Amino acid sequence: MIASVSRAIRKQGLCRILCALVALLVIGIAARSARAGDGPDEWRVYLPIQRKEHTTGCEPIPEEHYTAIPVVPGTGGPVPAEQHPDLNLALRGYRENPSAYRGLVDYGGGYDIHAPQLLTLFADQRWPSFVRLYQVYQWDGQWPGEYGVDPITNPEVTLAGLAAQRNEKVYLPDRAPDIYQGRYIALVLYATPERITLKYTRDDNVVAGYTVHIEGICVEPRLLELYEQSVAQGRSSLPGLERGQAVGRAMGEELGVVIRDNGSFMDPRSRKDWWQALMGSGLAVPQIDASQSDWFQARQRALEERAIQQPGP
Repeated sequence: MIASVSRAIRKQGLCRILCALVALLVIGIAARSARAGDGPDEWRVYLPIQRKEHTTGCEPIPEEHYTAIPVVPGTGGPVPAEQHPDLNLALRGYRENPSAYRGLVDYGGGYDIHAPQLLTLFADQRWPSFVRLYQVYQWDGQWPGEYGVDPITNPEVTLAGLAAQRNEKVYLPDRAPDIYQGRYIALVLYATPERITLKYTRDDNVVAGYTVHIEGICVEPRLLELYEQSVAQGRSSLPGLERGQAVGRAMGEELGVVIRDNGSFMDPRSRKDWWQALMGSGLAVPQIDASQSDWFQARQRALEERAIQQPGP
């Protein structure tokens, strides 16, 4: 018993010594920063941490083949895609909106029969189940500008977390018009191992036409490699996607989806816009009056312009 107590005392003494050394190290780092002229807000102390590695279960999709197609010259900007808040959604970020209705909704006004259809994201084209709903943060449009501070609140939902099965294939949202050679209907504007940005024109920006961001996706490795090669070669070409192509696999049980029209963020729950095959289901869904909202009015103007220009994007 006495020997055990003695070992415990020695162990506690050793802990005190180690704690004192760590404290002295922290004080020394802070003091050195202060002597260098750094303000208190700029002091940094780096301590070791443990990171838990998460496996995504991502696998290649052998039956798919990807090809780069030319972008419209002069439509890209000087800002690298990974630093651009319109291409890399991670820069903006998003917050959960727990009070929003987790289901399809109906808005008034017209709709575009050629809009990308989110129902085709999954092979079984199932009725959507919304796990969580989110609000993407704003960007002032002046690079680098300000972003990640104030969320977009109108519409009240700008990112939908759809229920998914881990490792299931995720497909390009379908639409009728093509953008190149009668085969390709979308372009990959940005991709990382866990997100992808798709554009339904050959412009290297989100200014005109439809854009879809997908979060929580394990991008198909060869598609990601092709995108990275295209960027390294100057972005004169980017991966083109054909109707019905898979672009990756769900990393977990929630797949995040954003859809934009002429750069403006839309409500991904809108049945008449992005889930048109479900309009005749007979199921009543909540009606939302957004007729006085800027985003809704801009959407209606875009629809009127497309009605003249069809079958354009």
